[in-house]
Amino acid sequence: MSTIQYNATNIHHSFHHFSKLVHLSAVLRRSNIFKVRGIQTELLFEWLLTTIFNRYSIFRAEPATTFSKRTVRNCLNNAHTNWQRLVQLVGVRLAEYVQKFTDSRRRQALIIDDSLFKREFSKKTELLARVFDHDKQCYFKGFRALTLGWSDGNTFLPLNFALMSSRNAENQVGLFKATDHRSLAAQRRSQAVRKMNNVALELVDAAIKSGVKAKYVLFDSWYASPQMFSELLKRHRDGIGMLKKTKKVYFRYRGREMDVKTLYNLLRRSKWSTKTQYLYSPVVTFEVAGKAMPMKLVFVTKRGQTDQYLVLATTKLALRPSEIIQMYGRRWQIECYFKVAKQYLQFDQTQIQSYDGLCGHMAMVILSYDILALAQRENTDQRTLGDLFYDYSRPLPDIEVVQALNWLLKMITGLGERFAMMTEVLDSIFDEFKKALPSSLVRLLGNA
Repeated sequence: MSTIQYNATNIHHSFHHFSKLVHLSAVLRRSNIFKVRGIQTELLFEWLLTTIFNRYSIFRAEPATTFSKRTVRNCLNNAHTNWQRLVQLVGVRLAEYVQKFTDSRRRQALIIDDSLFKREFSKKTELLARVFDHDKQCYFKGFRALTLGWSDGNTFLPLNFALMSSRNAENQVGLFKATDHRSLAAQRRSQAVRKMNNVALELVDAAIKSGVKAKYVLFDSWYASPQMFSELLKRHRDGIGMLKKTKKVYFRYRGREMDVKTLYNLLRRSKWSTKTQYLYSPVVTFEVAGKAMPMKLVFVTKRGQTDQYLVLATTKLALRPSEIIQMYGRRWQIECYFKVAKQYLQFDQTQIQSYDGLCGHMAMVILSYDILALAQRENTDQRTLGDLFYDYSRPLPDIEVVQALNWLLKMITGLGERFAMMTEVLDSIFDEFKKALPSSLVRLLGNA
């Protein structure tokens, strides 16, 4: 990342390669981003991404020679720009490009998660609210950055996002402006105050409509409810998530209603033997809207704590427990995305106060991460070299050391015959060279 981050030449070349690959000019037009007058929009976006890679805000960044910073702010604050469509179109095209170098048997998956977008000292920010942080178990001022990503097990690409505010009027801190409900800006603001699980399903629907072929959806315990699994089944997708160890959710196992903790204690008292990778893997039945929904559970020992356990669940009963664990392990890729975005890509380091501008800033962060993900995949995956990959993969003939030395001596002797003046010098070199070799090699060279 550092080679792109601090080298302006690399940023320029990486951006142009990225722009040609995703057809950025066409994507911008489909996202309601047009050139009214002045410079091309691609130049403005390149300046924005360079600013992010250099870890500068718009205020501290070096001004461009062809446009002012006010032009940049007007572009980000434009209420007519569909930033979510921009991110989705770019993500889908990159996913299609990456699939060319991915084994067709590899399972693709969508990943859902959210992270805290802090704005502690900006009460005038539009739609600002007190949101709950799951990690620290307390409230902060800001938003929840809900993100949907795509993964093939190697590369993670963000596909869509939503900056979530609070539905509770008591937690709303910022300004909530009234807009025309038919406009894109109003729809975006309406989405921000809806229930997060419902918005997550909306993002999944948009990804499916765009042609993403992932058959699995991964999520943590915050989204893992029977309703979520059931809604995904209606969309012909199988969910894989971690269940909460709560007594509010019951399922049926061998004719008895019980929760996760009760089932775990029952399995421990039974004669079932535990495995090396997991403890138990029963099949249970949840009841959603009067319909039975079978699910496979996998009890896994929590790393470093043998007396605790985690519970994974999926509606794909054909998956083996080891495959369920392996698939759920991919969910950590979205956590790595949040870490990179917060530490290197100015995730919540912006002075924009309008909600449209914040969505534009999030889109720029995601596009900058897409450039990094593309560079990483092309630099580490040799199959992106095309025909050179197959040339490199051809095995070289194996020859013995004696044969290599004999060939070398013959080549040098041939040079000595061409130049008679070098004969005496080469003979002395040969003698010294043979004296330094092991006696066993000297005998073999004499026989060769």
